[in-house]
Amino acid sequence: MNPIRVGLLGIGTVGSGTFSVLSRNQEEIRRRAGRGIEIATVADLDTARAQKIVGGRARVVADARSVIADPSIEIVVELIGGTGIARELMLAAIAAGKHVVTANKALLAKHGNEIFAAAHDKGVMVAFEAAVAGGIPIIKALREGLTANRIEWVAGIINGTTNFILSEMRGKGLDFATVLKEAQRLGYAEADPTFDIEGIDAAHKVTILSAIAFGVPVQFDRAHVEGIAKLQAADIRYAEQLGYRIKLLGITRRRADTIAAPGGIELRVHPTLVPAKRLIANVEGAMNAVMVQGDAVGTTLYYGKGAGAEPTASAVVADLVDVTRLATADPDHRVPHLAFQPDAMADTPILPIEQVITAFYLRLVVADEAGVLSKITTILAEHDISIDAVLQRESAEGERQTDLIILTHDTVEGRMRKALAAMQSLPTVLAPIVAIRKEELA
Repeated sequence: MNPIRVGLLGIGTVGSGTFSVLSRNQEEIRRRAGRGIEIATVADLDTARAQKIVGGRARVVADARSVIADPSIEIVVELIGGTGIARELMLAAIAAGKHVVTANKALLAKHGNEIFAAAHDKGVMVAFEAAVAGGIPIIKALREGLTANRIEWVAGIINGTTNFILSEMRGKGLDFATVLKEAQRLGYAEADPTFDIEGIDAAHKVTILSAIAFGVPVQFDRAHVEGIAKLQAADIRYAEQLGYRIKLLGITRRRADTIAAPGGIELRVHPTLVPAKRLIANVEGAMNAVMVQGDAVGTTLYYGKGAGAEPTASAVVADLVDVTRLATADPDHRVPHLAFQPDAMADTPILPIEQVITAFYLRLVVADEAGVLSKITTILAEHDISIDAVLQRESAEGERQTDLIILTHDTVEGRMRKALAAMQSLPTVLAPIVAIRKEELA
């Protein structure tokens, strides 16, 4: 059987890794796929650079649309990135009846519903394992390996840059700005790190995971997103003393109706205290890890490199193998894009952050005088918030004030916000209160 012909759009870091892995392991891949997989044409605006990478083993063009128009190309791999021209090219490839493989999490998080609907109508596949957590096969695990389960929640470290920064802050006691500069010097952070440190990249990824876990449309605009730029070394230190570590987590949870709050799906990214005894709390450096809780299987953990040329290329090539195996299959018998059949998608609402239920870490800088703790605990009690632990430490700001650290039990976020406002108004609270969410992930 002749090799299946692939058109590669973009041969940057991931594109060059994909070309390299596919070339190096072509015989192993052929044995698994049942036929060869050949990158026949590469489209990149920098044709000279592309020529050096492919070394005459593929045709190089500057016009991506010419690849889509080529009737011999059966699969288009989109590795351009962004949500502008990449969206146009992906929809054009689908309209031309070609299967698509992509690593573009931003595009799928924002326009996935449109793209998947177009692919369903044309009977073609859109494969996107590389869009979340690099080389970790978390999409396949959720869509196929855990298909017998009712997924209860997913929580993941899905941005290596922020995990590297938090690991360095904890390990070396440094502040955020210092570690960010070091991360940029080492190549872990971009010159403009906004997407990473503000949580946007992680939000793109957890939006996709949420859709697959619960069979709902992708809804990036409903996600609550907070980054790590405001984290202070003092809070990382205090968390450690209390048996926790702070990680930037993407969390999505299915929640039933309760007396306290209505049911729906939580979709959020923010710094989170995690018990140090959890495996995910010990994921360090630029590594990624995703926990999935299913009703039958219990808790599972997926760990590995979340970025880089060849780890991400591993996922791209795995998608190419899957598409090659299923290219001639009846479209109705393929795995649905978002795990659930298109006509069985749910309209379960994404909950606003005020209705999320979680525990909290609070740090208050308060006057060192009698009655302060009593006033704070009274306010928490008035808002039906119970305390799990209290720690009092001398403040680094000087005498006559102290750091008061409180861990709470689970509460509705809206209640906590009202309690925080009341506590902040006390004359004995001398600085803005630090509030960080806490998850046991048990």
